[in-house]
Amino acid sequence: MARTARTVQITFDCADPAGLAEFWAGALGYRLQDPPPGYASWDAALDALGVPPERRNDASAVVDPDGAGPRLFFQRVPEGKGAKNRVHVDVRAAPGLTGVARMSALEAAAARLVAVGATRVARFEPAPPLEPGHLVMTDPEGNEFCLD
Repeated sequence: MARTARTVQITFDCADPAGLAEFWAGALGYRLQDPPPGYASWDAALDALGVPPERRNDASAVVDPDGAGPRLFFQRVPEGKGAKNRVHVDVRAAPGLTGVARMSALEAAAARLVAVGATRVARFEPAPPLEPGHLVMTDPEGNEFCLD
């Protein structure tokens, strides 16, 4: 049987889809998804669809400008985050680096993300051969992610 590769989308339940989309676009070098064909802006598309202003932050999405990474979709939910994520995003902030150079690159990435709303949670030092070192962070709504 032939295998078919699947594309994936990562979905975040959240309180502020536009705000979280902005954070993750900056963290990953993504951009806001374009409006549907035929519309110059999301406001024009949402006007045409009859979406009232108070519902315009119910969902948002960001995409990799090169088309290589997964689409991130953010949907408003009424409940807040209750427990640790069972699945999380690893942001590859220091690929190919080891030791002090790796941890310095991770610290620089963490400082940039803290400045735009992330929170630093923990630092895990390198412990060769299996643990290269990483930082645990949370996004502005408390979703855990790692800088590795």
